[in-house]
Amino acid sequence: MMNNSKIALYPGTFDPITNGHLDIIIRAKKIFDKVLIAVAKSTKKNPMFSLEKRIELIKLATENLNGVSVEGFDSLLVDFAEEKGIMTIVRGLRAVSDFEYELQMGYANNFLNREIDTIYLMPSLKNAFISSSVVRTILQHNGNPSSLLPDVVRRNIKCI
Repeated sequence: MMNNSKIALYPGTFDPITNGHLDIIIRAKKIFDKVLIAVAKSTKKNPMFSLEKRIELIKLATENLNGVSVEGFDSLLVDFAEEKGIMTIVRGLRAVSDFEYELQMGYANNFLNREIDTIYLMPSLKNAFISSSVVRTILQHNGNPSSLLPDVVRRNIKCI
């Protein structure tokens, strides 16, 4: 169990981390003392980047943010949260289409552990359309997603 500071868990596959993710992390840090970014192994989604690479990219993108840490996990999110002593999950909402899925997941997590709460944060308008799947599609077709990624991530995955 962690200490009494306000801590949130921000889960996802982050394949790769985008400016939209970073936006949510920065917003969460305004509310919470610490944010643990929980990177799902998520082999079912067949990620473009390995778990280790995704964790590395997130650490690079957040190295200047105090109180932000990164860990991988391969379990139910509520079990990982309980193991870490964190009872608040942060999720990003870009559009109405995200809301239905995220609401369902929030209810499922709360059903599995009544102590778990989920809060939803919206990214800024300039980041609202960014998703990892859009970035992956651009990368797969040799496009330039540089304005969608933190500079250090772009350089690390050798985007233009």
